[in-house]
Amino acid sequence: MATARAVSPSIVWFRQDLRLQDNRALNAAVARGDPIVPVYVFDEAGEGNWKPGGASRWWLHHSLQALDTALRAVGSQLILARGKTGEVLRQLASSTGATALFYNRRYEPAAIAHEREIETEARGMGIEVQSFNSALLREPAEIANQQGRPFQVFTAYWRHAIALPVDPPVRLPATRLPAPEAWPKSLDLEDLELRPRLNWADGFSADWTPGAAGAAVRVKRFLSDPVADYGAGRDLPDREGTSRLSPHLHFGEVGPRQVWAAVRALGRETGVFPVNAGAGIFLREIGWREFAHHVLYHFPTAPELPIRSEFARFPWAEDPGGQRLGAWQKGRTGYPIVDAGMRQLWQSGWMHNRVRMIVGSFLVKHLRLPWNHGARWFWDTLVDADLANNTLGWQWSSGCGVDAAPYFRIFAPVLQGRKFDSSGDYVRRWVPELARLPAEWIHAPWEAPTAVLAQAGVRLGETYPAPIVDHASARRDALAAFKKLREASRS
Repeated sequence: MATARAVSPSIVWFRQDLRLQDNRALNAAVARGDPIVPVYVFDEAGEGNWKPGGASRWWLHHSLQALDTALRAVGSQLILARGKTGEVLRQLASSTGATALFYNRRYEPAAIAHEREIETEARGMGIEVQSFNSALLREPAEIANQQGRPFQVFTAYWRHAIALPVDPPVRLPATRLPAPEAWPKSLDLEDLELRPRLNWADGFSADWTPGAAGAAVRVKRFLSDPVADYGAGRDLPDREGTSRLSPHLHFGEVGPRQVWAAVRALGRETGVFPVNAGAGIFLREIGWREFAHHVLYHFPTAPELPIRSEFARFPWAEDPGGQRLGAWQKGRTGYPIVDAGMRQLWQSGWMHNRVRMIVGSFLVKHLRLPWNHGARWFWDTLVDADLANNTLGWQWSSGCGVDAAPYFRIFAPVLQGRKFDSSGDYVRRWVPELARLPAEWIHAPWEAPTAVLAQAGVRLGETYPAPIVDHASARRDALAAFKKLREASRS
């Protein structure tokens, strides 16, 4: 007669997978059939050099709150802890008698190293460990070019990746999760001290609803209308033309397989996939996220060092006292489209993607300040701060990464503003001191006639700053610096 296996709890270690549905680690724990102890450990040391920034911490606070609510609705709860993950899990296993650990993998360099340590320690204690991919359509190591090397051009990467099948999302089979006989001790959410002490993030709640429910609303809203015009709408910052799913994807409140399945469902009646051009372009953006993780996985030093190593010698400009960097951070550069983006970032924790490219180009090419400065600022102020996406974006802007915009491609902020915010409404919203300027002048107020400025109540250098750099001169200096770099690289 077979001996019944002793019932012992399974620990589900939540990380950037703060959802119940399409959560493969949670599903596997449910399939095991034993009581489940869900835990989240706030372990800043485990993040290496990239501890969560202020905006990310705000989001995490509310996302953990939403996850706990969702767990309680199915008879469970989220155990919260703070400190070294290994110690927390060891104590949790000891106090509950848990003999299995389930988690979903991450792909940042520090996270990978952290996972290896946790697995080694857990197995040394006789704990069964299982890990899964719930964060990406494909794991970074699964995709390689014909030479067996990582892709460095997105188009080639996506052509290869999109031909591969995408697994459907998995559904949580149980209506209620099996609970342990006694719940271990948990910290209160406030004990994690995630919310900023200043009132800087108070306005975030007007724009965001962290959690899986909020993510589901975003998906439904975007796919019900804006996706059809996504090709054009995604470039216009004055309208809701993008999905705004980035923070929900980063924290794993929705998975890319769920998004993929939702887009596929749009064409269920016709069998067409993607159902329209906008949906196809949107899926490419999901692909760009995948590509970002592919690049970071294969180039783990990229958050600190340029992938194109010659850019380590780039002749950046000096900025005594950090005055130019400070003006950029505060949205006081004198270029309205740049300032609107930086103020949107500060006030809402997010910035429209087209404007991210404009402000990035301005920092590294007009001000000629290191891209790392921008990456760090975005890391602290974006609710969707993601190491893979942030790194790829900034190395793209500075021309020092894979598939990057050439350094000599320099966005003219006035032309960009007039092209993508022709009405000036985006600038009017985020730079209210220019709100009364006609569209003709709003992107270059220094060119406006004196009477127009007076009528609009704009006093350059007083109510709104004059440009901190001249576009033509800055462009000339940037190209000269790039020429100097190329000459040094050849010698």
